[in-house]
Amino acid sequence: MPNDGRGGLLRREFLAMALLAAAATACGGEGDTQVLTAAGVDREVPKDDLVPALVRGLTVFGHALYQVAAKPAENTVMSPLSIAYAFGMARAGAVGATGAALDRTFGFPAEGPHTAFNALSRKIVTVDGPPPPPERGATRDAQDSEPAAPIVGIANGLFAQEGLPVKEPFLRTLASQYGAGVRTLDFRKDPAGIINAWADEQTAGRVKKVFDRLDPDIKLVIANAIYMKADWRYHFAEGASEQNAAFTRADGSTVRTKLMRQTESLRYAEGSGWQAVELPYAKSDLAMLVLLPRPGASPADLLAPATLQKVVAGLKPQTVSLALPPWDFGTSLDLEASLRKLGLGAMFDGGDFSGIADRMTLGQAVHRANISVDEWGTEAAAVTALGFAAAGHAGRIIDVRADRPFAFAIVHSPTAAPLFVGHVADPAASG
Repeated sequence: MPNDGRGGLLRREFLAMALLAAAATACGGEGDTQVLTAAGVDREVPKDDLVPALVRGLTVFGHALYQVAAKPAENTVMSPLSIAYAFGMARAGAVGATGAALDRTFGFPAEGPHTAFNALSRKIVTVDGPPPPPERGATRDAQDSEPAAPIVGIANGLFAQEGLPVKEPFLRTLASQYGAGVRTLDFRKDPAGIINAWADEQTAGRVKKVFDRLDPDIKLVIANAIYMKADWRYHFAEGASEQNAAFTRADGSTVRTKLMRQTESLRYAEGSGWQAVELPYAKSDLAMLVLLPRPGASPADLLAPATLQKVVAGLKPQTVSLALPPWDFGTSLDLEASLRKLGLGAMFDGGDFSGIADRMTLGQAVHRANISVDEWGTEAAAVTALGFAAAGHAGRIIDVRADRPFAFAIVHSPTAAPLFVGHVADPAASG
């Protein structure tokens, strides 16, 4: 029997789906979705020897992304970890030069990023499943409030068009290293709504929208969500806050804001033109580094990997009187524009992700992040989503507009023998 394209597609689809087992249904109330995972594949318990190399790469990538994406006059928050998780999963399906480019840009370990991400998740994550929504706006009593243990959640998701023959090795990697199955749905309906509902649940309501719109050619989405809520080990005394303090912007203008205050034994470091203080979170190894440049200097340089290394190495316990404003804002990034500046433009112009499914190429990449900091602690969330389409539809679109005289040739394709040739000078003329 001839192996025609349709038959081959059906056989590949059958083989892929034979390796899947239905695990659960529903996503954000959508009853027509189904979650599938690789049959017989459990989450691997990895060694953590690759974590240091992964973290070094992420630190370098995070600073490079910050340099090309952040605007000095605007608040900025982003999660290099969320972006890297999403592209780590995509790396499992990247082929040839596309995979090599991802390795260079993200600094993935030579042995591959997947077991390293798995090990890092096990070090950071504190909740299994979606994080519980906090009671926002509730009042707290400094005398009676015991700092809570932190909540850190990392979720990975794969959303695919029903019937798309996602390849078995890719599914196995996502199941064993990222704990992710594939959620099948009809992309002709409202895939953005389903993905947005997933993000809302995985970030305890902090990221409600990932895609403003999903390009119609997109048939598969890889997504990562990170959520964190943590109390300070030493909270700021509300009664000690300055309520109308001046904050000087980069252009020299000032704005009035509250400054929270505390005096504690904190780890502190200083260098040429900068000060740094470490604010630990309660009942955990998590901490925030506050990096303060000299007046008039840019804070961007303080996020450089070499400077961060000096800061961490120089931290020593000191009695510190700290004044810090609260903040609450978010950032939305079109990752394509930023990643093109970092040398990954070819990935959006027909990059080869055929390890996910035949002819897969990257068409969209978005990142949403937000953070709230107050007297009691920090709540933050981020979602990264990558949309993939079949090659020939995603990526750069070439315009061909035959609105002037043109030639044509009818040929026998195997031999290129010309059956007819000619040109069109006036398509309205006949005879």
